[in-house]
Parts: sequence; C-alpha cells; structure tokens
Amino acid sequence: MDHIRKIVIVGGGSAGWMTAAALSNALRGGAELTLVESEEIGVVGVGEATIPPIKIFNQTLGLDEAEFMKATQGSFKLGIEFVNWGASGHRYFHPFGDFGANFDAVQLYHYWLKERAAGDQTPLDDYSMAWAMAKAGKFSHPATDRRMVQSTFDYAYHFDAILYGRFLRAYSEVRGVKRVEGKVADVALRGDDGFIDHLTLESGEQISGDLFVDCTGFRGLLIEGALKTGYMDWTHWLPCDRAVAVPCKSAGEFTPYTRSTALDAGWQWRIPLQHRTGNGYVYSSQYLSDDEAASTLLAGLDGEPLADVRPLRFTTGRRKKFWNKNCVAIGLAAGFMEPLESTSLHLVQTGITRLLALFPTRDFDPMAEEEYNRITAGEYERTRDFLILHYHATKRQDTPLWAYCANMEIPDSLTYKMEQFRRAGRIVAHELELFRNPSWLAVYIGQFIMPERYDPMADMRGVDGAKMLSGLRRVMSEAAGAMPSHKDFVKHYCPAAQ
Repeated sequence: MDHIRKIVIVGGGSAGWMTAAALSNALRGGAELTLVESEEIGVVGVGEATIPPIKIFNQTLGLDEAEFMKATQGSFKLGIEFVNWGASGHRYFHPFGDFGANFDAVQLYHYWLKERAAGDQTPLDDYSMAWAMAKAGKFSHPATDRRMVQSTFDYAYHFDAILYGRFLRAYSEVRGVKRVEGKVADVALRGDDGFIDHLTLESGEQISGDLFVDCTGFRGLLIEGALKTGYMDWTHWLPCDRAVAVPCKSAGEFTPYTRSTALDAGWQWRIPLQHRTGNGYVYSSQYLSDDEAASTLLAGLDGEPLADVRPLRFTTGRRKKFWNKNCVAIGLAAGFMEPLESTSLHLVQTGITRLLALFPTRDFDPMAEEEYNRITAGEYERTRDFLILHYHATKRQDTPLWAYCANMEIPDSLTYKMEQFRRAGRIVAHELELFRNPSWLAVYIGQFIMPERYDPMADMRGVDGAKMLSGLRRVMSEAAGAMPSHKDFVKHYCPAAQ
C-alpha cells in the first residue's frame, strides 16, 4: 500500500494546531508532519466559546482538563443566554444537556405543554439543570450516577483561542511536528492531474507534500487560491457579514455561560474568561456602518477595553468542495458559520475526525473525497438551518434587519422541521444532527414557536405532570444551591497564572 509520507498543514491558529495535534497523535510518527505559518499574518483568534464535543477532542489527545484550562485562561460554559432574539426585552437559555430527567416514555416538555395549556406559565428554562446552575452562578462537574438530576447537564468551555493554539503547538512539537515560519509565495500544481506538488515560501524554500491541509482562514490559500474550488454564498439567509471584536477587563459577573444579545443590526457576544471578557458585535454592513458598530460595542462593555477594536469581514457559506484533489480545507478555509452557536472550533474538530476516518493513500481514491464532501456538506447545511432558525423565528419587526429576517424565505429543510414542531411538538432530527433535540426545543420555545397541541400520550399514562414538574424544579434548585460558585470552582480547580 502506498502510504502518505508527507503532510503539510498551511496556517496555524486553532485550526492548524488542532489538526497538527490530532494527526500527530493518531499517526504516531507514521508520516512526516510540517506546519507552515507566519507570525506576520496572525490569526482570527476570537473563537473563545465552544460546545460540549470539544471535551471528546481534548480527551482523545490525552489532555488534562485542569492543565488545559489553566494554560488557556479557561472558564466553564453551561449554555448560551439569548437576549432580545424572539422579542425585545425577552430572554431564554439554550442549555447543554436535557430538560428534566428521563422518567417516562413521554418527553418532559409535553407534560410542560400540557400544564401550560392549563394555565401554568412556568418557563421551560426552569426544567434545565444547566440553567438552575447558570442563573445562580454555580458550577460542578456532572454526576456519573444517571439517577441523579446532577447528571442531566453537560458543559463546554470558554477559553483564549490564541493560547489554545500555543498549548497545542507545544503538544504537537513534542510529537514530531515541524513548524516552519514563513509566508507562502506560490503554490505549484502538478501538470498531469492538477494536484498540489509543492509550496514556495517568500524565503525561496520549497516544501513538498503528499497531502496538504488548508488552515489559512477566510483566504483559503490552497483550496480556493490555487485550486479554484468555488464558494456557496448563504448571505441571503444569514445576512451578517462583518464583526468587530474587543477584549475588556473583567468588571462584570463571571458567568458560567455565554450571552448573545440581539441588537438593531445583528448581535453582541459576551464570553467571560479568567483574565478578561471577550466581546464582539456581529452585524450586517447593509444596515450598519463599521464605525457605528465599533461605537455600539464599546458602549456596551462591562469594563475598560484592553485593545483596539478589531474588524472582521466574512461571507457566510461553504466551499463547493472541502476536499479537492490532495487538499483538505479545515476551519474557516472550509467555510464560515457565524459564531452564534459556537460552532467554529467544532467544525474544525469534525473535519479532522472525518479526515482520519477517510484517511487517504497516495493514490487519493476519489470515493473517499466524495464521501468526505457529502458528509461535511450535510453538516454545514444542518448547522446553517439551526442558525437561520434564530434569525427567522422572531416577533421583531422594529429594525430593517429583523424585518427582513422575519419575512425571508428559508430552506425547505428548515420549514419542514418548524412545521412538524408547530403542528404537534414533534422534533424532527437527522441521524447526524450536531444539535440534538433539547437544543432545537430550547430555540423553538425560546423564540415563540409553540405547538398547537401536546403528545396525546401525556393524557393516557396516568402521570401527575404538575406534581412531577414541581418536584423537579425543587430538586434542581436544591442541587444547584449545594454547588460551589463558578468563580470558586475555577479558583480551586484550574486557576491560571496571573
């Protein structure tokens, strides 16, 4: 078998070093690994919030959680609070984990819908263990005993993405990854099949390889610049095309969750780390100027800004192919899903996992490429639909952006899901869905898509729903009350060097 002998990763940052770490760990010296990056170019470095599968990635690498969090100034994330999305002045929580506990064949939210129909106005949020903790500013690891309500939540991290890249660089270099400093001046293609043959750096050094991984961010230096792969633009569904970002001093609450606040022309993120708070305003340039966005962001900070406001420009969408010839694009080079649900690093993670699962030989079987592209396209499209839901399911018509989003045509795939839920509370999911049923449920209910009826079996099983729901709220409140504060947990478990 003609094995891959040389792998060249172009671009550092989180995507590049996550790729280097995962490949060096999996291949164990079976191929030569080189990463080319330039300190002059820099990295985006604002992807500071994650979703729970990042824990699997870190565990696969054998990383110690406390050590990783110390090194990246990390904090814990139980979900995302959405403010002003469904309507101005309204807020809800997208938790990690389940609503309630698995005690009956009928899902808890159908009993909640039944009680709501009878006049009970208790928010769905109140049946989430993650929210019981988040609103109290508490954190502890989930219980392993599935009978305990403390086992029903999940968590992810907030961390400094630049520090995460440095942490994984050290991990990778110990495992044989060679880092080359320099800018790529030219990408040479083979004459017979158009595959990438080698790179030429500005220094004149040439770097050849069998497999090239493009982690060059929005530019897509290899996948687009050299291979002209093409791009699918989804701006008509996700109209935000710019962002401004700035860190500030930690003067606000040290929340164990991300906050997303809808503004006139987009939304603002707030991500608390140990040493600072990350902030950004994602907006549509059609409805807001860059200067206005920067002023709005600075006016809404918890504390003093620690740097100049950094502008970003992007086009939401994806490459027509993620794997083209002997090049695989990972991260922003593959496509851009705005950071509304913290999917950026997850799409890096799944891209790497898929590459390892379909790892090529030097003949590059086109069937492997086709399967990689098929699965990845589906993942991007399902993630896209979940993000569109946030924009489209709104009562807001108060600004041009929100009026457009509320009335825009949406993909048929999303229309079908929304109508199934609206009709009878049915959550329709693909078997490879990134966001599971509780996530869809949180946004549906949080943004006022209410089912016309609940599951008829909720009337047929003899369950006292009101008593069960009341008891669950009490148990969750008691469990959260017994936990340490998020601040104290971090202080004792993973304090970063100041």
